[in-house]
Amino acid sequence: ALLSLAGHIPGGLICHPDNEHVLYPLGCTVVVQELDSKKQTFLHGHTNNVSCIVVSRNGVYVASGQVTFVGFKADIILWDFQRKELLARLSLHKGRIEGLAFSPNSLYLVSLGGQDDSSVVVWHVGKREAVCGSPASACSAGSATVVVCSSCRDETFVTAGNGTIRVWELDVANRKIRPTECQTGQLRRVIRCVKMADDDNYFYVGTSSGDVLKVNTNNKLMTDYGPQKEKFSSGVTALLLLKTGDLIVGTGGGIVALCKGSNYKVMKKIQVQGAVTSLTGRGQGHQFFVGTSECQIYRINYTAFKEELIAACHSEAVNDIIFPLGTSDLFATCSKNDIRVWHTPENRELLRIVIPNVTCHAIEFMRDGKSIISAWDDGKIRAFMPESGRLMYVINHAHSSGVTAIAATSDCKRIVSGGGEGQVRVWEIGERTHKLGEVLKEHISAVSCIKINKDDRECVTASLDGTCIIWDIVRFVRKQMILANTLFKCVCYHPEEYQIITSGTDRRIGYWEVFDGSAIREVEGSVSDSINGMDITSDGKYFVTGGDDHLVKLWDYNEGAVTHVGVGHSGNITRLKICPGNKYIVSVSADGAILLWTYPDVH
Repeated sequence: ALLSLAGHIPGGLICHPDNEHVLYPLGCTVVVQELDSKKQTFLHGHTNNVSCIVVSRNGVYVASGQVTFVGFKADIILWDFQRKELLARLSLHKGRIEGLAFSPNSLYLVSLGGQDDSSVVVWHVGKREAVCGSPASACSAGSATVVVCSSCRDETFVTAGNGTIRVWELDVANRKIRPTECQTGQLRRVIRCVKMADDDNYFYVGTSSGDVLKVNTNNKLMTDYGPQKEKFSSGVTALLLLKTGDLIVGTGGGIVALCKGSNYKVMKKIQVQGAVTSLTGRGQGHQFFVGTSECQIYRINYTAFKEELIAACHSEAVNDIIFPLGTSDLFATCSKNDIRVWHTPENRELLRIVIPNVTCHAIEFMRDGKSIISAWDDGKIRAFMPESGRLMYVINHAHSSGVTAIAATSDCKRIVSGGGEGQVRVWEIGERTHKLGEVLKEHISAVSCIKINKDDRECVTASLDGTCIIWDIVRFVRKQMILANTLFKCVCYHPEEYQIITSGTDRRIGYWEVFDGSAIREVEGSVSDSINGMDITSDGKYFVTGGDDHLVKLWDYNEGAVTHVGVGHSGNITRLKICPGNKYIVSVSADGAILLWTYPDVH
């Protein structure tokens, strides 16, 4: 399961015609989520980020398109919704799929290539093959970015984009598609979204200038447009047509407005967080959903016209993830501006602690469960109450170049922090006081990770300067130093505490003796990219790693071999944790996603 939505994809959030599911893209997967139970299924098959997604009107098919590297073919995948399986890969376009649309009776699928490709192709759904294709817009016009099909006729569809609106007719017998430019008079517009009326006689287009144009499908002429005075700021980014003839407009400024069909006058409006990227209706239009670029999903009841946040995730990189001692039902994550506490069984956010314009690098639950301690890039250590999020205390000027790592002793009396300048500081935490106990100056670059052993007498710090240091935190002296040609990103004690494992930018996982700092062995952790996070099971038999190759890997500790690989992230994994009791693995990434994995059966 996961708590995320790739919010930047136009029209990415879709309510299925059965009114019981929503679909949305996340990285290289398409998520199908039941509205009531919140249960999620994943459609795996894309090799890169999903760029668009569409559901056929009868609900039988789903199609999704992806991005790929310049010059390579980008796949469209046709899925069977009921069985959640891949039916066909359709590949003709290069670079990226910009838009997809099913014809009203699901006979055809129309696809639009991105800028490098700029062609439009009609596919026969039943035969799973291309019927014909054509350049999407005239040489004189800009590129097309939106495609929608007619509501009644399988042979008609519309494309629109930068200064172009075209109605196309498919001539099946001759395998040709023929476009007609729509006339908009003196108006020059960049089209962001198109919505076809149910009776097919006209369609609406939303523009980046903040107005809506109404075009007659039969004579291809613009009949009217509006609002003419009070245009929507930041452009019209999504449209929904109601049975009453009225419109729901979503804007780049996060406004969702109900507009009169005749004169585009705003009757009701609400503000949501982030630009509106999707509007999708449920049932007869009594309810609809809004997806935004801030990765929020809202449900809005048409009559009350009040928004209800049903899903939210970080829109910035997530820097850390932690579980409290002994429970897998809760976990906390931190990012730019905030710390969030999540409830695992229901996949929902319980608490959001916001500190604007500062980034939280690391967090830790105190073992007694009475506080969350956090490391911030403004050089402060802040402690909050886990239930209310109230601030308990702040340690100002804890580090000169931001606090980058933090850990607490199990008696809750001391905090060990690391800074961007490389210092390691030990703080004495009393009932009402907090004072600096000791400064350990050895590292010459940022401290990336701190782990304290079980008896609170020793800790290990990993740093970007290529060293890991094992400290005696009773006498405050260095015990051992581990050197490697890498920027260390993470370190873990084996539960028996005679060995540590490290990893970082050289992609290698190192096993080291705690006693004398000698290398035991080294295994290649990733073929291509840095490893940023690792965690070990409480019995020490398995550990997990994640990094810039976007993969979660489960390792057998003694064998030094991968037993399972998790594919799902589309961003660099920053940290990951195995929850107490080995029920889940939770991984977080630089694109704001939080993924929950079921811990595999390992025997």
